[in-house]
Amino acid sequence: MTPPFSRLPLLVAVPLALPALAQSVFSPADEPPPPPATVAKSDAAPPRVGSVLVTGSRDAAAATPAAVDARSLQFLRAATSDTASLLRALPGVSLYGAGGISSLPSIRGLADDRIRIKVDGMDLIAACPNHMNPPLAYLDPSNVGTLEVHAGVAPVSLGGDSIAGTIVAESSPPLFAGPGEGTLAKGEVGAHYRSNGDGFGATIAATLAGESLSLSYAGSTAERDNERAGGDFKASTTTGRAGHALARDEIGSSAFRTRNHELAIAYTDGGQLLEARVGRQDIPYQLWPNQRMDMLDNVQERVNVRWRGRFAWGRLDARAWHERVDHFMDFGPDKRYWYAAASGGPSAPDGVPCEPAGPTCAAGMPMFTASTNTGATVKGAIDLSDRDVLRAGGELQRYRLDDWWPASGGGMWPDTFWNIRDGRRDRAALYAEWEGKPAPQWTVLTGVRYERVASDTGPVQAYNDAAAPATGRVAAFNGRDRARTDHNVDATLVARYRPHEALDVEVGLARKVRSPSLYERYTWMTRGMEMLMVNWFGDGNGYVGDPDLVAEKAHTVSVTVDWHAPDGRWRLAATPYYTRVTDYVDAVRCPPDLGGACATQTPGGGKFVFLQFANQSARLYGLDLAAQASVDVPGIGELGVTGVVGYTDGRNRSTGDNLYNIMPPNARVVLTHRRGAWDSALELIAVSAKDDVSSTRNEVATGGHGLVNLRVAYQWNRLRIDAGVENVFDRLYAPPLGGAYLGQGTTMTASPVGSVPRWGTPVPGAGRSFYVGAKVAF
Repeated sequence: MTPPFSRLPLLVAVPLALPALAQSVFSPADEPPPPPATVAKSDAAPPRVGSVLVTGSRDAAAATPAAVDARSLQFLRAATSDTASLLRALPGVSLYGAGGISSLPSIRGLADDRIRIKVDGMDLIAACPNHMNPPLAYLDPSNVGTLEVHAGVAPVSLGGDSIAGTIVAESSPPLFAGPGEGTLAKGEVGAHYRSNGDGFGATIAATLAGESLSLSYAGSTAERDNERAGGDFKASTTTGRAGHALARDEIGSSAFRTRNHELAIAYTDGGQLLEARVGRQDIPYQLWPNQRMDMLDNVQERVNVRWRGRFAWGRLDARAWHERVDHFMDFGPDKRYWYAAASGGPSAPDGVPCEPAGPTCAAGMPMFTASTNTGATVKGAIDLSDRDVLRAGGELQRYRLDDWWPASGGGMWPDTFWNIRDGRRDRAALYAEWEGKPAPQWTVLTGVRYERVASDTGPVQAYNDAAAPATGRVAAFNGRDRARTDHNVDATLVARYRPHEALDVEVGLARKVRSPSLYERYTWMTRGMEMLMVNWFGDGNGYVGDPDLVAEKAHTVSVTVDWHAPDGRWRLAATPYYTRVTDYVDAVRCPPDLGGACATQTPGGGKFVFLQFANQSARLYGLDLAAQASVDVPGIGELGVTGVVGYTDGRNRSTGDNLYNIMPPNARVVLTHRRGAWDSALELIAVSAKDDVSSTRNEVATGGHGLVNLRVAYQWNRLRIDAGVENVFDRLYAPPLGGAYLGQGTTMTASPVGSVPRWGTPVPGAGRSFYVGAKVAF
């Protein structure tokens, strides 16, 4: 293992930090430290705001995204190391349960690959058959500058290869010294502790800059042991490892450790900006309570270069990036490691260590994934008039993936299993988008996007090509044409009408298209054990792909009515929406003619099952409500309230079944108080029971629950202290999208002898946790 912080970034960061750190806490500040910078909604080239260089370009005014505000970012950074969880209070957004830093966002019932997630302008892809390294996991909460969600009807300039919408995450922008300020040296250091799981971490950010050149570093580390639920939720303490047991309230395989580093250099001459970022993330382990495997190493390295300029005719932006991911999975400390006859066989509660590895002795199940992701974008905005803007751009992406599992013994012998070999997925896109104001009360946005998505993969190999069902499956897969090319067309039309300054009405129509992923098309083996390892849904089932899948086509209509005070003191918005998806990639019980587990499984519920991806038809509709109000009370301070209510209904039109993992009706209300240096919030959460479940996947129902969270912060000069309590009353509950509990025991099989893992046990939510965080700006 590498040390928590590699030496080179610290050698850069510490000299940048020391000149100002000594007096940062004890010297009064001339002004309070600025909140986290956000992307400006301006067409201008990067202007200076104080010492901050604002690096954003104007987003479509007629398709305003939901954004995590600076105040919420400040509050939540001390409470979570999971960047996706920062989105939890936005309308229409829910989260699939996963590892401690890797929740998977869902927008109005559509999740994961159906969302385009851009991290600092890069289109990142999970390189794992369990999606253990999703895009937002590569950005630490401490380094988030902007986090926005374009739900459903996203502009074509931000959409593409997605049907749910777009999430835009940006790091903190570069800082430059203002005119005459000389050299700017500033930053912050921080630390946090969370009681549930004994979690702790530290962050550092430092900048050394002049008026034209800026050098910065951001680093973070965080770790946690297993969390505990609000009460006993399982019948067994067995882990499959002799001498190691888990308490009945302990959420097995919920620990993690992560380390992040990013160096950035930027240059500006006032009208242009050139920026380069180099980053590295190292996750020594992130265990998974709703997957059969655990992440035991993940290293991402990335380079991201961007140029932006302003000209007489408008603006131009170009970006190029390269990312490399090396990923490793096996059974973590809470899951059985030794398998096959010499380990005691499948009926033994604990696997007995054995040697040598061979037909009768299996030492774990190592799984490796390696990917490279290279992309480039060019986009421009042409000012046609004071009221009209034309945006156009092109994008390229080249993605390569290898997924192989070395022989470890038992049924995983004698050769290396190739899940995906030489996987290729390349995208090329062009788009054009017009935004204008045909009348003072109207703003219109319309655009068209074309994408060519080409995918292919090389020949595969089983652990033993001579054993059924591999004999037939290998020959069938390798003998067929696997290359696929999709020609996808997106279109968006958004019109906003403002009859007066207190009311906006926005109507959106969109056609969105997404091509299947490499894992959806090219996973091929139908033996039960291999199928169980292909699963990013957290339901415990096994999956196999289909090379003949075609692209999903979604048609969405939404209407937003937004009442608000002209001064922003109150707001009430309602958004009903409807989406119909043709060729929706759902799952069916895999047909018996595929052999293996598909041929031997029996119908019925109450168990884990084996499925194949299939194109079907689906529809989703729902309603998002959002409200906000604040008032200044003399002698008390500012009192505020925000609220979000969500309802989504999703159904498979081909079978009549419910869609999987649809968030039941839910509401969130936050009461806030701010006075002087104090800031506090009381959060109330109510979630209905999840009764509308997918019978095809034997999805587990969950009960309703209510939670209370408490947060308080104090700012003293340049020191900020955050404290809070999550799940104040230590409620035992199951998040509706948390998945099936697979955090301990004999996880390699769908029907283990004994009680762990047992179908029907959902992953519980974390019990009460006290947390405290402190950071000092300098």
